[in-house]
Amino acid sequence: MKTILLGVSLMSALVLSGCQPSASSESDNDTSSSLNSEVTESQSSSTDETETSEASSSAQSSMESTEETPDEQQEFQYKINPVTSVVEPIDAETESKVALLTFDDSPDQHAVDIAEQLKSINAPAIFFVNGMYIESDEGKDKLKQIYDMGFEIGNHTQTHPNLSTISSEEQREEILKTNELIYEVTGEKPHFFRAPHGVTTETSDAIMSEEGMVSMNWTYGYDWEADYQTSEALTDIMLNTEYLNDGANLLMHDRTWTNEAVLPIAEGLIDKGYTLVDPKLIETPERED
Repeated sequence: MKTILLGVSLMSALVLSGCQPSASSESDNDTSSSLNSEVTESQSSSTDETETSEASSSAQSSMESTEETPDEQQEFQYKINPVTSVVEPIDAETESKVALLTFDDSPDQHAVDIAEQLKSINAPAIFFVNGMYIESDEGKDKLKQIYDMGFEIGNHTQTHPNLSTISSEEQREEILKTNELIYEVTGEKPHFFRAPHGVTTETSDAIMSEEGMVSMNWTYGYDWEADYQTSEALTDIMLNTEYLNDGANLLMHDRTWTNEAVLPIAEGLIDKGYTLVDPKLIETPERED
């Protein structure tokens, strides 16, 4: 078994953080581990408020330019670094100042609202789904709404276990059952996987290969920490952390304060000159469905 460590570069230091779903209460403390990637320069300490209409215009090329008919295939422009989970251009001519928005533990309470806000400014994202949230008709409906808005749906396992603590058979059940539930709702199997707590194993790696999926962790995230459970504090840290750099893979969750902060965060990234990368432009293995 192994744990994938994240970083913006191979020389980056590793800093602990975490992610955990809350099926009954979003005030539960998160005790799991994640890893923040160190960058060489810190960002400025604050950002001006950005009008929604300006953000919509800035994000237009990121989401709308990748719309395609069912018979068209989008050319990949980026890839996920397998060690750092940073988004990297495939060739030197592709824009490198990009950021990827991701939301774990969906769709619990706020994922549809988060998706609607992002859609209003054409900001793309990946929603990583826990299968336990889409077993009910209500959960399936929420997932369908998010998918129909054009967002990428990822696999975050069925019940959010630390994969290193369960058997290979249980790991397969956790991952494949969620794939099946997502396919039942969307007609499409997930292309991306995020292991709970950032812990991958030889078994999960093998399943990624078999299923034609890309495993990714993240660069940084803060919304499970007590100090950042207000929209103002979360917005400030997400935009001004030293870990924000080209290709940053931003981790957030289905939480009240995240829902309140999502537009300021997305607009602030755009105001800083970042393109919010469409997951459909990220390279994934070919798969026989």
